[in-house]
This record gives sequence, structure tokens and C-alpha cells, in this order.
Amino acid sequence: MPNQPLHIVLGISGGIAAYKSLSLIRLFQKNNAEVKVVATPNALQFVTPLSLQTLSQNKVYTDPFQILENVDVEHIALAEWADALVVAPATANIIGKFANGIADDALSTLFLACDKPVFIAPAMNTKMLHHPAVQQNIQTLHLRGCHILESSAGYLACGTTGDGRMQEPEALCELVMQAMSRPALFTGKKVLITAGPTYEPIDPVRFIGNFSSGLMGFRLAETFASLGAQVTLVTGPTHLSIAHPNVQRINVQTAAQMLEACQTEFPSSDIAVMAAAVADYTPAEVAPEKIKKSAQTLQIPLQKTTDILATLCKQKTKNQCVVGFALETENELENAQTKLKNKKADMIVLNSLRNEGAGFQHATNLVTILDKNGNVQTGKLKDKAQVAEDIVGYIANYLKLTK
Repeated sequence: MPNQPLHIVLGISGGIAAYKSLSLIRLFQKNNAEVKVVATPNALQFVTPLSLQTLSQNKVYTDPFQILENVDVEHIALAEWADALVVAPATANIIGKFANGIADDALSTLFLACDKPVFIAPAMNTKMLHHPAVQQNIQTLHLRGCHILESSAGYLACGTTGDGRMQEPEALCELVMQAMSRPALFTGKKVLITAGPTYEPIDPVRFIGNFSSGLMGFRLAETFASLGAQVTLVTGPTHLSIAHPNVQRINVQTAAQMLEACQTEFPSSDIAVMAAAVADYTPAEVAPEKIKKSAQTLQIPLQKTTDILATLCKQKTKNQCVVGFALETENELENAQTKLKNKKADMIVLNSLRNEGAGFQHATNLVTILDKNGNVQTGKLKDKAQVAEDIVGYIANYLKLTK
């Protein structure tokens, strides 16, 4: 029995590379995908609705109100129909709208309503691409889980040569189809992930915290979800967002709240990955009012927080897998091995702050994975999305999951 066709919404914004979208429609169709097109008014200066409709064999959406079909509460039909949204070309204008939540045309409206994988192929003049505002917008979308299909260097429509040329349709199609056709190794598995810092309040305006951004945990959640898992993401305070339908997000602030959420979710989970940077100590008492600056020194009594990783490892059954994280500044491997043994975890993912470009506040990371069978695997400095792929792949091999 043939595979069900993939549903792709192709978003086209107003750049000269819009003419390549015609080839992209055909390539998607050859790869067993059904395509519906959403175009901005400026896109139609470069390609006609008739061409897009003839090739896609579907109505072309150009008006925000067109995508509101069969309206139910919180139901936008086109977003529900889609398996993926591919925006090619993505101009500086549409990228700016996406990043800042502006919805004033059909494509930007659909983007805000879409909780499926989003692929964005930037295409613009080199100077525009490298403008700090555009780079910040692209980074924002990357942090929110969008797949950025990096532009290439080449001859541009403005007559210059440089970065900003949209990748050729064949390359874009291959990247999208590879991402969307990955084996669902974790189908039927429930995964609990913690991410971000915890904030331990001192008084109504101050807290004890750390520099964790939560990015590693969010990337792990996205990767597990893309491989079929049902993910519960328990996260401390972070600016990050996630929009995968397989991810349920639980926001917490303190170590105690994170522990409570984990104890609720863990019994029904197959895998737990504790990537959060949980505070080891919390103020013994929280001042009801702001502490005024008066004495030369201030003492704040602290008490130990409950170790979430150790707690879950004590509760886990033989059918559950628990993965901990260790951030070290000295004797890294030795300390990680001790943590693995003492906590009775199945594996530990080791980070070192001594590795440049790794750890907190970086988009990249370098990790070493240790498991209870004595295996040690050290990776290279990579984007945290790629590190997440390595960690999830290691867990799949450890659990002998194949498809």
C-alpha cells in the first residue's frame, strides 16, 4: 500500500527567487507530496496565481481570510492540513514579520497559526542578509525551532556576487524531504525532558539563578518529537518557544516546582532526560518584602534542594531509561563517572565550561556521553541541534530501537 502523501504548504514571498518556486512545487510532487501555495501580494509580482494553481493543482491563497475555511474555535484549516510549512524564498521583510509576530498578510498569518515544522529559505541582497536586524531575526526564528535552509553564495539579481542566493530547488527539496521522512524511532514512547534554569526567590524582586538558556533541552525536545515521541518539556524561565504538536510544555520557576512536575510525569514516561540546570540550594526563607540595602554584608541561609535526577533514578523501573547532565569545570570525566555511579542513571551527558563555545549562553555545544555499561563517546563542537541529534541517536542505540 503506497505511503500517504506529505502535505506541504509552500509560502512564497516577494523576491526574484520566487520563480524557483515553480520548480520546487514539481519536485515536491515527484516526492509524493501534495502542495498548496500561500503567496504574499509582492510574490505575485514575480509569479502568477495561474501558474502556481496550475502546477500545484490547488487554489492559491493570497488573502488572510482565504485560509480561514470551515472555521471552528481555534481552527485554521490550512495550518491543520499541513505537515510542514516551507517558505522559499523568504525575504528580509517576511522573516522580520515572522520573528516579531506581525500578521498582516496570508503567509504571516498562517505562520503564527502553524504548529508544524517550518523551513525557511532566506533570499536577499548580501548587505541585507548581513544587516544586524536581519541576522537577529533569523537567529530568533532558529531559536524558536524553525529550520533555516541557509542561503548560498553566487550571482545575485542586483548584479553583485555574494551570500543571499536562495539554494536551488533540488537542494531545498532534498533537505525538506530528508527532515520529514526520518524514521519515527520513538513512536509510542513518552519522553520527559527538563530544560533551563531554576529561579530560587530571595524576596519579591531577587532570586538565585544561573546562566542556562534552556536551548539544549529545547533542541532535545524537538528532536525526540520529530522522531515520533510524545514529549513533556518541563522548563524553567526562558525566552525560548517551541511549536511542535508532539510537545507538551510545563513552565516552572523553582527547583521544588520542577521536582513536583517531574514526579507527576515520570511514572508514565519511558525516557527521562534531565537537561535543566537545577539550583543545588534555595533560600531557607523568602523575605515577604524587598530586602533593603543597609548593613555592609548580608547573610542568606540556604538549604539543599531535592536532587531530581537521584529521585527519579530511585523510582525508575527496569523498563525506564534516565539520562542526566553534568556541567563540570575540573576533573570533568572523573566527576561525571562518579555522578553516573552515585545517581544510578543509565547515562550522563557531560559538558565542560572549559571548552570554548560550549555550555551556557552558546548556540553550540561539545558533549561526552557516558553510559552505565562503561561506554564513553566524545563528540565535536556543533550546533546544539546537531548535538541533540547525537544524544538522541545514542539513546536510540542504547535502547536498541530500530525501524
